[in-house]
Amino acid sequence: RRVHGGVATERRRNRKMAFAAMTKGRVQMPLLGLGTYQSRAEECYNAVLWAIQLGYRHIDTAGAYRNEKEVGRAIRDSGVPRSELFVTTKLGPKNQGFDAAYNAGLTSLQELGLDYLDLYLIHWPGIAGVPPQSPDNREARIQSWKALQRLKQEGIVRAIGVSNFLQPHLEDLLAHPETTEVPVVNQVEYHPMCQQGSLKEFCSSKGIQLEAYASLGQAKGELIEHSTVATIASRHTQTPAQVLLRWAVQQDVVVIPKSICRERIEENSKIFDFQLSQSEMESLSALNQEKHFCWDPNTVA
Repeated sequence: RRVHGGVATERRRNRKMAFAAMTKGRVQMPLLGLGTYQSRAEECYNAVLWAIQLGYRHIDTAGAYRNEKEVGRAIRDSGVPRSELFVTTKLGPKNQGFDAAYNAGLTSLQELGLDYLDLYLIHWPGIAGVPPQSPDNREARIQSWKALQRLKQEGIVRAIGVSNFLQPHLEDLLAHPETTEVPVVNQVEYHPMCQQGSLKEFCSSKGIQLEAYASLGQAKGELIEHSTVATIASRHTQTPAQVLLRWAVQQDVVVIPKSICRERIEENSKIFDFQLSQSEMESLSALNQEKHFCWDPNTVA
């Protein structure tokens, strides 16, 4: 159903956007966030500030993005109480291992200029510079997870999770005797052409919230320009990007589209005032090819 009507409508939309999803447990996680991959310096600062002004309450960054300072500065300058925001950052692949992971978490907190993190993720199941099939990757993941557990125990982070972990990575982590926390989130590439259905089902069975990156496939490419997406977008008077984001959130998958354009950031937020029909959802799901436009963690032991 379409919703119309000025400022009151925008406020209703922003409230719904802010509290549309929850991770398992007591930590609320907005269903829509702003991604900041490859956003640099002032363009990152502006994007985060605009997003918060437009009602976003979820910001996603990473140590590897080298923009945590700008993200933190925008958060402080927004004037929105810290308690209303959900901030995610990630442990870089070069910082795997207990001591390195623990210290990297503290460094990210310092770079952001925050008192705590809402969510801290292991960004990748492997170690930078180590062959993907090396058994060292497994041991590093376990040690890194122990460090994240420590950070949570100390109140430095509210929730911990992973990114780009496949089912074997998760099964191995969950089976380890020193694992006391189940990841609350697994952030992976997820869109109609890369649905990873078995991984999604496994995460759901373990109470792990799936979070999508690369929801549009590529900024310009075969997914966002696909005729099926265009037809559905035209039917709803929405953009292809809005349709692809709606397809994910309608499955309760968290999305974090990245943009440094104010108009696009606002456009991406307007996905809660229309709904795709069952047949439209099925048409989009039929595009699946298990095609990765980004990184493929299948190579990591």
